[in-house]
Amino acid sequence: MTSNIKDFTIKLPQTLEVILKKIDQNLKGLVFIVDEKNKLLGSISDGDIRRGLIKKNIEKLVTIKSKFVNTQPFFLDFKIDTKVILKHLQNRKNNNKFKCIPLVDGNKIIKDISTIENLRKYPIANLNLGNQEFSKAFDAIKSGWISSRGSYVNQFEESFSKYLGGGYSVTTSSGTTALELALKTFGIGRGDEVILPNFSFAASINSIINVGATPVVVDIEDDTWTIDIDNIKKKISKKTKAIMPVHIYGQSCRLDEIIQIAKLKKLYVIEDAAEALGGVYKGKKIGLSGDCVCFSFYANKIITTGEGGMAVFKRKKYSKTANLIKNHGMSSKIFYYHTVVGSNFRMTNPQAAIGLAQLNRINEFYNSRKKIFNYYDKKLSKFNLIRLLPKNKWSKNSYWLYTIIVQNFKKKERDNLMKKLLAKGIETRPGFVVFDQIEIYKKYCKGSFLVSKKISESSLSLPTTGINYEDQNYIILQLLTEIKKLYKVKR
Repeated sequence: MTSNIKDFTIKLPQTLEVILKKIDQNLKGLVFIVDEKNKLLGSISDGDIRRGLIKKNIEKLVTIKSKFVNTQPFFLDFKIDTKVILKHLQNRKNNNKFKCIPLVDGNKIIKDISTIENLRKYPIANLNLGNQEFSKAFDAIKSGWISSRGSYVNQFEESFSKYLGGGYSVTTSSGTTALELALKTFGIGRGDEVILPNFSFAASINSIINVGATPVVVDIEDDTWTIDIDNIKKKISKKTKAIMPVHIYGQSCRLDEIIQIAKLKKLYVIEDAAEALGGVYKGKKIGLSGDCVCFSFYANKIITTGEGGMAVFKRKKYSKTANLIKNHGMSSKIFYYHTVVGSNFRMTNPQAAIGLAQLNRINEFYNSRKKIFNYYDKKLSKFNLIRLLPKNKWSKNSYWLYTIIVQNFKKKERDNLMKKLLAKGIETRPGFVVFDQIEIYKKYCKGSFLVSKKISESSLSLPTTGINYEDQNYIILQLLTEIKKLYKVKR
């Protein structure tokens, strides 16, 4: 839930009871004093009140002249970079002194309140944890099983397979390790090649490099933003062992064509579905087509365990191998006897407990995001300066991050637009930097990447969770206003 300025501000004079009630409600230990125009005048903390009571300095009616009122509270400029805000909120030298920071304009008018949970009024995404998550996590901790053993790990895996409608689910420590585990399970390593798209988060390519295999990067399709089928065919060699399609921003790849190619060439298909949980391909949930599909439960994903992931295998024998590898390759029959070279890719029991609770609420999250996506579509589809996420008859998006392309914008204009929006409290995110533009990956990128380069440089994601229609109207208005300004400068 985004922070509300009213929850953190108060006008004086006021009774002590009202002040304490507001401090208690916002859970941050203080309130900021403002005038009728919302100008920052001071602050009052619960510590100030406690010290005032001890010294008997508190009047029945608190005014700005009260001795315990801090008339020089800490604040930051509203246009400041998010990293600076975070630095102050996480400053251990001050014992995390600042639990919330007012962000003000040149006249000291409070424009936003920044907390560790919500750095900006309109964050790109925010957590949605409730009583069910807290209850199950506490139960897991109370049981004493706080590492990778415990009932919630199995429960989460079983429930996840049931949600997808099949497959054999194996929990992991992250979405990246889920990909790496899948590659190791299929025996892919040194001397092998894996084909993947140029437009993706680095976890995709890193997982391939980490197992000793060679990534073979290809361009994407303009109409789906996902891996180009024709380019896959061109890049298959005697060394190719797998294809790693990425369901980008919740948009499904052309899985049937990819699997058809894989079967013909006897290749594995390992789907990177980190952003696509809940998405649908030809009437079935994404996750039941390839040999293995990998999901991420990072904090900004559809459901979260903080960090964590899931590798879902089509065949049971592979899930058994994966469970062996992720647990150091240790035999289940003989203690400290290792039958394969393994890794520690295990999810903890409390994480799995949170994941299970989140999975129980996934329809709630999905419907909320869908509502936000549909409203953006309705409003933004009218403007030819903006191109929306791909749509087709054979798939349904997972509604992860609402992402658009600003027509004819290059990286410079797109980044400038993001800065303008951030100054208005709207956090956005750029499209992924393509692999052929990253120095450490360039050697794996041979050929033309025109489509992915264009989409990478002109795309950005908008706030996608915890907002209502009024919030969206504000975001859309500011977006269109700033785009038009930049177009005039561009011309």
